[in-house]
Amino acid sequence: MNRLDPNTRAQILRCLVEGNSIRATVRLTGVAKATVTKLLIDAGRACSEFQDYTLRNLTTRRCQVDEIWSFVHCKERNLPRATAAPEVAGDVWTWTAIDADTKLAISWLVADRSPKACEEFLLDTYARLANRVQLTSDGYGAYIWAMRDVFGEKVDYAQLTKTFGAPLETPAHQRYSPAVVTGIKKTVRCGNPDDRHISTSYVERQNLTMRMQMRRFTRLTNAFSKKVENHALAVSLHFFNYNFCRKHQTLKMTPAMAAGITDRIWSVSDIVALIEENEEHERVAKRRAGSPWAL
Repeated sequence: MNRLDPNTRAQILRCLVEGNSIRATVRLTGVAKATVTKLLIDAGRACSEFQDYTLRNLTTRRCQVDEIWSFVHCKERNLPRATAAPEVAGDVWTWTAIDADTKLAISWLVADRSPKACEEFLLDTYARLANRVQLTSDGYGAYIWAMRDVFGEKVDYAQLTKTFGAPLETPAHQRYSPAVVTGIKKTVRCGNPDDRHISTSYVERQNLTMRMQMRRFTRLTNAFSKKVENHALAVSLHFFNYNFCRKHQTLKMTPAMAAGITDRIWSVSDIVALIEENEEHERVAKRRAGSPWAL
């Protein structure tokens, strides 16, 4: 099997992290679709493993969490009529936790929007924090019980609930416009959170970044995910690019630099290096597995 050179790999990854779909990347690079897909999978795995190891003992003081909707294979309402649907299909949600100060994406989970998924997401978030934090979520009820089970009393937690208003008959040109926010309600659930920092603005802005930088998250598109595994790996690639490679407009540095995790801006070439490192580990493991001297 032919192996792509590092420059071609970097070119493909640049296309993907800048919001191009798989097919658009194929047209731009001239590389086969199966090859682009395999590189996405390899990059997603490498980025997931690296960030899982690196994003630990974070000294976050204020954290915001939210969920963003997308779908795999087809939307939930069309699932009964879908043909050849994979085991996991329909609506999926990406749970995200972000540091309000450094804008670092701390934790994320691709799953459904169940209380069990909420608890799993918060467990991972809690495991990455080194100290007590102030945490804000939206008004989703599953957060209340999951927060008690995971954080106990070791958190200053509040919910921000927004109320929306919309006319009874929406004009055609406004049909896909966001609803108008008519009010907000802040509810303290645990501890003593600072009212000035009860907000979900940063994590909601991150949701917008996800929709802009990942083609499969764009609304009203045919570039949706066909497999939930590839969807999750694309999310890991996105967050690596967001945390380590993209200079934040306000911070003038990457979120990883602001959080003290690294002292430089990374590039997609570094992602290629992580992929090659993983490939070398796999080759060594295969050689040892076939050797009578392997330990």
